[in-house]
Amino acid sequence: MPVDSDLYRADACTVVDLLRRQKISPHDLLDTLERRIAAVDPAVNALPTLCFERARDHADSLMRKPAAERGLLAGLPVAIKDLTDVAGVRTTYGSTIFADHVPARSDILVEMLEGRGGVVYAKSNTPEFGAGANTFNEVFGATRNPWNTARSAAGSSGGAAVALATGMAWLAHGTDLGGSLRNPASFCGIVGMRPSIGRVAHTPAHKIDGTLSAHGPMARTVADLALLLDAMAGEHPADPLSLPALPTSFLAAAQGAWRPQRVAWSATLGITPIDPEIAAISAKAAERFAELGAVVEEAHPDFGGVHECFHALRAYQYAVRFADLLRRHRELLKPEVIWNIEKGLKLSIEELERAEAHRVTLTERALAFFETYDLLLTPTTIVPPFPVEQRYVTACAGTTFSNYLDWLAIVYAITIACCPALSLPCGFTGEQLPVGLQIVGPPRSEARILAAARQLEEVLGVRGTTPIDPRPGK
Repeated sequence: MPVDSDLYRADACTVVDLLRRQKISPHDLLDTLERRIAAVDPAVNALPTLCFERARDHADSLMRKPAAERGLLAGLPVAIKDLTDVAGVRTTYGSTIFADHVPARSDILVEMLEGRGGVVYAKSNTPEFGAGANTFNEVFGATRNPWNTARSAAGSSGGAAVALATGMAWLAHGTDLGGSLRNPASFCGIVGMRPSIGRVAHTPAHKIDGTLSAHGPMARTVADLALLLDAMAGEHPADPLSLPALPTSFLAAAQGAWRPQRVAWSATLGITPIDPEIAAISAKAAERFAELGAVVEEAHPDFGGVHECFHALRAYQYAVRFADLLRRHRELLKPEVIWNIEKGLKLSIEELERAEAHRVTLTERALAFFETYDLLLTPTTIVPPFPVEQRYVTACAGTTFSNYLDWLAIVYAITIACCPALSLPCGFTGEQLPVGLQIVGPPRSEARILAAARQLEEVLGVRGTTPIDPRPGK
């Protein structure tokens, strides 16, 4: 059948249905993406590494199977963030140290996705080692926000978010430590979810029990995001922390009837300044849960001490992962990465003990909070997209930040409390830049979050605002 040239506009669930009914083939989708990338990526630089030949070989192998045996994604293309290994594909981690690195084996996350019918065709841009919530690096340059190409796409999953927002991806993989998946989703007007610890298996790197960083799904709609989470989730023996798949799919949960009865809203979590316009837009969206029958109250857990806790644990992780690179390639690392590694190397056992103990306390406080509230709602980011040349946010609402991390507190507090969270598009600023609402639940409550997000998505009428063509800005 003739393939619609606007197929890139379709949602992923629709495209997978077409694949299953053999109305289209994976090759049709790869051809569509190749044309779309050629047309729009020069303006935004989201997908610097393409692997269409490898993707077509994989599509061929899928097509040799009966349609019913082609996996959950049935041949749907998926973009993988350039922090994650794909066998035979240039994988740089955004670092000149690894500018020519081609791994021999894929991360187990990629192996699982490909085993479930995903077709990898591109690597999405990321800052060096994912550090800094603005997607730029010395290998590929900066990724630009398609709503205004003079603005940042945030990071570190900025390339993935931009690819989705511009129709260069139906689904994309991201990672999140201090909001690296949620912030780009907010800045680019798409949906992104940091799942619970262990929900998505991945190859451990340097530390078996690392729990600050998580792999997660990114998409244009909540249902599409749930579909990708189903394809990503499940246990694997190579990841000792991974969780078994649940009996009910996340897509079914997202399309289900569960509704929150009582939700909490907080503009700041008591730990951060916020741009007044962002606060107003997010609060208006949160209040619309009342239309779904929920009581909406202003409240939040006690996050006192979260800054010190996050800084110590993040620095320790950077020291464990990158201290050897600092010793061998200091001149090739960006200042923010050096700062984090050195901070980690200077930590005492007593400082680590206090940080780990306080994380337990903060998680206990969050769990107690969710005995009263079904969900916690906040802005995903505290500012609108900032100029792309600016390395990070230095001030907000009269407060000057002393480092490049503290403007991310509203998302990293949720990381520390071990909670899953989703960023949902909820409106636009006066400059027509997207704003995201962060929807948080207790550990392992992805199904609850997805159901609530899908229903709020309908109330807000935000589906269909992407994909867009890049819009030049000043």
